[in-house]
Amino acid sequence: MERTDPDTDPFVNDPGRWGHSLVNLAEIVVACLDAAGARSVVEVGAYAGDLTGVLVDWAAGNGAHVWAIDPSPQERLVRLAGERPELELVRDRSLAVLPGLPAVDAFVIDGDHNHYTVSEELRLIAASQGEELPLLVLHDVCWPHGRRDDYYAPDTIPAERRQPIAEGGGLFPGEPGIRPGALPYRAAAAREGGPRNGVLTALEDFVGGREELRMAIVPAFFGLGIVWRRDASWADAVAGVLAPWDRNALLARLERNRVYHLASAHVSRAEAALERERRERQQAVLERMLSSSAFAIAERLSRLRRRAGIAPAQSVVSRDEVRRVLDH
Repeated sequence: MERTDPDTDPFVNDPGRWGHSLVNLAEIVVACLDAAGARSVVEVGAYAGDLTGVLVDWAAGNGAHVWAIDPSPQERLVRLAGERPELELVRDRSLAVLPGLPAVDAFVIDGDHNHYTVSEELRLIAASQGEELPLLVLHDVCWPHGRRDDYYAPDTIPAERRQPIAEGGGLFPGEPGIRPGALPYRAAAAREGGPRNGVLTALEDFVGGREELRMAIVPAFFGLGIVWRRDASWADAVAGVLAPWDRNALLARLERNRVYHLASAHVSRAEAALERERRERQQAVLERMLSSSAFAIAERLSRLRRRAGIAPAQSVVSRDEVRRVLDH
């Protein structure tokens, strides 16, 4: 794909957004769609339409159609749906929509990142699409959601399928629990790992025992998982696209380094914010003390004690000294 101006190029990631958008992997996604000869794509979890914009441009050049499923689409995605005939926006939860879809060539799944939702999405796709399973593309199969659930709306998940939640918990690579100040998630599982926990676990559970399926993992930008039938007419073409990226050791090291520094930077910012808050509270206390009558009395008594020779000069408490502390 031809790159454009960095100020408008959707592939240039906003550094404040953690590199979380699937648009960072769009070249691979689009190459897989081309290899599979796809002419219809369902995107689950379109949100602001970062990837959707790329998909509709691709669709326009290939006579294809795109469905974007999201219960809470952002205004940018809503505008895109109004402007582009290649796009149909469905404002509903994926589990309600998927059973009623027609036959589709490919699914891009990037919605609620937990084992229950992803497992149900895969089950419904397999049940509704017949024997010819379409190309499946899933985001967030690596850290942090590969082995740890996160819930957009915890109350919609059956209690028996929901992990214990650490509300607002900080996630840090290598820490299976919660680390204060690390990357905040509103409703992430309190612990990483174990059965029925995470997107990759759901994908592995789906593929396990199905010898007719093949899975590839691209370990970059929180991870891309791709599943397709070995006997599909386009299977070798998709495999060829993914061969350089599948479980690439160099990519995996780069991603581990990226998320470590991402989380570390967030911890540093959180600690700096706490330090600023501490200093502001300290300053407020000192300011109140300076304006109190009790301090004025203490200052006069201190000076009297010094003049009487009862206390050394350096022990005198004065407003000027406190002001110097505040200024520093």
